[in-house]
Parts: sequence; C-alpha cells; structure tokens
Amino acid sequence: MSHPNPAAAPQRTPLFESHLACHGKMVDFAGWEMPINYGSQIDEHHAVRNDAGMFDVSHMCALDLTGADATRWLRHLLANDVAKLTTPGKALYSCMLNDEAGVIDDLIVYYFSADHFRIVVNAGTADKDIAWMQSHLTGFDCALKVRRDLAMIAVQGPNAREKFWQAFPDTRTHTESLMVFQGAILADRKNWLVARTGYTGEDGFEITLPADEVAVVWQALVDAGIKPCGLGARDTLRLEAGMNLYGQDMDETVSPYDAGLKWTVDTKDAARNFIGQLVLATRRCDYQFSGLLMLDRGVLRAHQKVITLLGEGEITSGTFSPSLNQSIALARLPAGVAIGTEVEVEIRDKKLKARVVKPSFVRHGKPV
Repeated sequence: MSHPNPAAAPQRTPLFESHLACHGKMVDFAGWEMPINYGSQIDEHHAVRNDAGMFDVSHMCALDLTGADATRWLRHLLANDVAKLTTPGKALYSCMLNDEAGVIDDLIVYYFSADHFRIVVNAGTADKDIAWMQSHLTGFDCALKVRRDLAMIAVQGPNAREKFWQAFPDTRTHTESLMVFQGAILADRKNWLVARTGYTGEDGFEITLPADEVAVVWQALVDAGIKPCGLGARDTLRLEAGMNLYGQDMDETVSPYDAGLKWTVDTKDAARNFIGQLVLATRRCDYQFSGLLMLDRGVLRAHQKVITLLGEGEITSGTFSPSLNQSIALARLPAGVAIGTEVEVEIRDKKLKARVVKPSFVRHGKPV
C-alpha cells in the first residue's frame, strides 16, 4: 500500500538475514531494505495466483490503541466508521484524511473490544501518521502504543491457508472458521494475530507475531512449500486485483472519491464529524477511477496521459500483467467515461489504444 520514500534512512526487518539466505535481491523501499525478488518475479507472481507465496511485511507499522474513548476517537479520525465493528478480530479498511479531505494514508483497523484496537499503517507514512494521530488525541481518554516489537508475514494464494496449517497444525482450530477480513489472537502462541486479509486478490493469512520468533516461522513456512515473494510480485498482484498503492493512486492532494475509494467513506451518521467530512460533503466528483486494458503493443506506466472524448486523464499505476499477458493500469479519468470505451494513451510521443474496464482485473486466480 505504501509508495517508496527515498528520503528515509534504510532500515532492516527481522527477516533481513532470511531474505539473504533465500537469495533475495535487496532494494531500498519506503526507507527499508527489502527484497524486490528472489530470482524470478514472474514465478513468484504465479506462485501466489496458483499455489502459495509469502511476503515479509514487517516494514508496516502496527499500533495498539487502548482506552475508554478508543471507539469515539477512531470515529472522529477515520472516514470509515469503526462503530460497525462488533465481532472481535473483525477488520476495517479506511482512509485517514486531512482537513482538506486528502488521503494522509490508507490503513486497516482490527477491533478487539470497544476500548482496544490495532491499527496497521504503511511503512513510508508511519512517522507522519503517528504524529497526526498523536496530535488529535487531546480530549480523548485513549493512548497509542507503537509496536515495533512485532513482525508480519503475509501468506497468500489458493493453497496458502492449507500450507500454513501444515506448518502450524495447532493454529487450525482457531483460524479455520475466520471470515474474510477477520483475525484471531492466539493466546497460546504469544498472542499471534492471524488475520484472513491480504493485498493480492487471493485468499490467505497475514500473521503478526513477536519479532524474535519470525525467522523460525519464516523457515517453517519455506519448509511447508510456501514460496518467498518480493515487492515486484506484490505490486503486479495488487494491481491486477485493483488495489490502491499509497503515493501513486492517492496521496494528501487526492480525496478518496477521486481514488475509487468512495466505498470506504461512511456518511450514514451525519453527527459523527470525522476529519475531512465537511469538505467531502461539498466536493464535486470531477474524476472517476477506472481500469485500462492495453489494446496496442506497449506497457502502461504511471503518469502517462490518457486522452478521452470527455477530456484528459492520467494513469496512476501501470504494469504488465503476468496473469493476463498484457498491460494493465489504474487511471484517474474524467467523470462519465463509460466502461468499454476506447481511449488513447500517450507513450513516447505515440498515441496507443486502450479499453476502459472496471478497476479490477484478476481475483482468486481468474480474470474478472
């Protein structure tokens, strides 16, 4: 979800040596030294779509929120409404907006009780997110704790859960009944959080656990036949699934309405008064968030101009899709451009044809 921040000093996750042992090619991403691949990005992509792959996502930052006003504070802080969370472990995806309704970050919140939540924010935005959150705690009886003592592994793919249970059979009883976007705390495993969430369009788990345990767990998952995957495959998978990347598809100058995230904004309770609510209420939607499928030969990339009969738009994320064997993109287009419309994309002074589609290309291993 996070876009690289070249100004940040490189840091290493607790799995750095594990990546080197798996022949990971390390790069600077969002201020962290992370694997871009372990040899073949394409093989890693297909492993997740067809079998099981795993990602080190320990660079993302977990925060524990506790206190009597935890629910009230989150209802003010986030555009989505945590009041709809009533089942322990249930998760909610939301944007955190600034006063002008620009997206400070997109994040996930896990509900444990009305006075206890876990928030997971992007790596490249963690410092500014924490500063923003802390600046809005005044007047609320709650506190934030940064959990850099934790690590995270995402295990994704049609066989991901079965292979995870193969490695850790004792977890099956507590995790087999989990619904999508729900997690469970495993008290007998030092409070592991195993959640049925991910960023690939496939089923699987994201496991949050003590950092001092993660290298052993990673190796056990390798031994169970789960393929280590890097940031390259993670990006092609999330784009095929139509999932936004912070810093490319939205940022502090873009509202969730212009990033295809209107579904994450809950305005049912007008009295809730979340940050950015009044601006959103008066904002015109001049753009729509769409998918593009390349028709001519060429590769779609971010910032390429899109020419439509209703005006110009811009690609926010683009790549070659290994699953579809053609180029795809997410784009911000003028409102009203219909699905199925042919448009032109400017690539190296050429105008090449693409078709407007829904912004989701592959889910659960199949073209949408």
